[in-house]
Amino acid sequence: MKSNEALAARRVAAVARGVAMAQPVFIERAENALLWDADGQRYIDFAGGIAVLNTGHRHPRVLEAVRAQLEKVTHTCFQVTGYEPYVALCERLNRLAPGPGPHKSLLLTTGAEAVENAVKIARVATGRPGVIAFSGGFHGRTLLSLALTGKVQPYKAGFGPFPGEVYHAPFPTRLHGISVDDSLHALESLLKTDIEASRVAAILFEPVQGEGGFYIAPREFVQRLREFCDRHGMLLIADEIQSGAGRTGRMFAMEHFGVAADLSTLAKSLAGGFPLSAVVGRAELMDACAPGGLGGTYAGNPVACAAALAVLDVFEEERIFERAGPLGAQIMAALGELAARHRVVAEVRGLGAMIAFELCEDGDPHRPAAELARRLTTRARELGLILLSCGVHGNVIRILVPITAEEAVVTEGLQVLTQALADVDGG
Repeated sequence: MKSNEALAARRVAAVARGVAMAQPVFIERAENALLWDADGQRYIDFAGGIAVLNTGHRHPRVLEAVRAQLEKVTHTCFQVTGYEPYVALCERLNRLAPGPGPHKSLLLTTGAEAVENAVKIARVATGRPGVIAFSGGFHGRTLLSLALTGKVQPYKAGFGPFPGEVYHAPFPTRLHGISVDDSLHALESLLKTDIEASRVAAILFEPVQGEGGFYIAPREFVQRLREFCDRHGMLLIADEIQSGAGRTGRMFAMEHFGVAADLSTLAKSLAGGFPLSAVVGRAELMDACAPGGLGGTYAGNPVACAAALAVLDVFEEERIFERAGPLGAQIMAALGELAARHRVVAEVRGLGAMIAFELCEDGDPHRPAAELARRLTTRARELGLILLSCGVHGNVIRILVPITAEEAVVTEGLQVLTQALADVDGG
């Protein structure tokens, strides 16, 4: 008989130690925003597979599309023989992409692949090697994407040396005293101390940092970043892997900032739980690479493409973008009440339904409370709620509940969160 305990023992014996699990439970069944584990325990899912399930677990429209595609073709490799779902999905992404067109798209499998290919495209299109990223950013676990990532533990520790010509600047975070001017001055300094402007192909950033702590890029910063890139002939790459596909109330989070990126990466919620990622960008840039320079054996798998087309249908038919705002408001209001009662809550922040709160020691935001965050996620799970932490110090709690979640389920989850924080913070 399966149980969490038995499966945990099998996992230790069979799975590489470097593959971590945030919670020691094994899920047997899922539906929208609910999970049931091998012991029959029910959970409310505020993690959403790390922002993968904006349309919820096992959305009927997605399952229907997948079943239909399974009856047709499951794999040929698009670089060998094509299939219509790949082309149809690129067409739809091109229409949705912000900024002046025409646009073109490339489909891949993982977010790290999307980031690496965006860098490849930028280097070929500009003829330059350098890339600038930001502290706290997370861009994947492959060697190049790790070089771009601005968080050492647990991602970069022990895995170097990393690819060269990658540089970092501080990301603006008001809570920790890093202003927009500070970040822009650091960029200017990089061009004087580390790499000349004429060697920088692109600046890569997250409109809302994901793993780094859900810090929202100030509008002024994004607009000045766009001006900075234009002034120096650099491309602007927006990593929308966590913030894209409806999480902030837009298909692309960049739609909030009044300027467009040259290239954007998507993954996670794009295909409702099936492995798929994309690079979407200006056509003349996307066409810079010679035939054969882009692709992958499983890239743009037909089943995943069918799932993504169904996800885009759900976005339209169920008004997912419009629902993100009220959902976010409900969560922000509840977290605001928590912040008023608990000095350990240093800040509540969010954009659309991409929301987090930061924990600190004794009301001091410069003393991150990582152990409290760990105890909170553990206590929440014991009470039936799945939470994830994030942040460079591991002291931020992020909420990524499916946007399709029923209001009563969200309310119940917030009540559990309230109880869990009271339990670990002493009242």
